Amino acid sequence: MDKFSIHRVPLHPSIRTTQPTSLNSQQSSFKAHLQEAAKQELKVSKHAHERMMERKIDISEQEWQVVSDKVFEARSKGVKQPLVLMDQAALIISAKNATVITAMDRTEAKQQLFTNIDGTIVL
Repeated sequence: MDKFSIHRVPLHPSIRTTQPTSLNSQQSSFKAHLQEAAKQELKVSKHAHERMMERKIDISEQEWQVVSDKVFEARSKGVKQPLVLMDQAALIISAKNATVITAMDRTEAKQQLFTNIDGTIVL
């Protein structure tokens, strides 16, 4: 004859409580994410490069770094395609792909209607 064993089932289900996530760990996670984004660089599409050459738009390395930092900050906040307004230029950037899509000088930008952007960065 086979032996059968019956296990007792607890009458009161055990309740697991989760520890609340500390604000400090959330901040460090955001800080790490922001630092990772800062390591990335913006690419310039062929079209945008041609536009910049045609319009003689010259952006210094320092200015590119500021643009890059702001674009990745905007991306971390959910912005997918920002318009970046600088003193000498207006850039439309795909934050998702980290790529400058098009560029124009500010005088030309004053006459344009911008669509399909979901954020603006003014520098």
